[in-house]
Amino acid sequence: MPENITFEQAIARLEEIADRLESEEITLDESIRLYEEGMKMAKLCSDRLKTARQKITEFSDDEGAESE
Repeated sequence: MPENITFEQAIARLEEIADRLESEEITLDESIRLYEEGMKMAKLCSDRLKTARQKITEFSDDEGAESE
């Protein structure tokens, strides 16, 4: 999985994977491969959201300290 993939690209890929997994024309091996890729995309999204949340919290804390 490329590290330079954007959050939006990862979400779009997750949607593609979900659509493909829901199709009836997929082998067990492909299902497993797609599931693994989907889990990696989900972790990437979760990590990016966690980082963004931390940055927002830090910024909010910094702004609050400056106004005191």
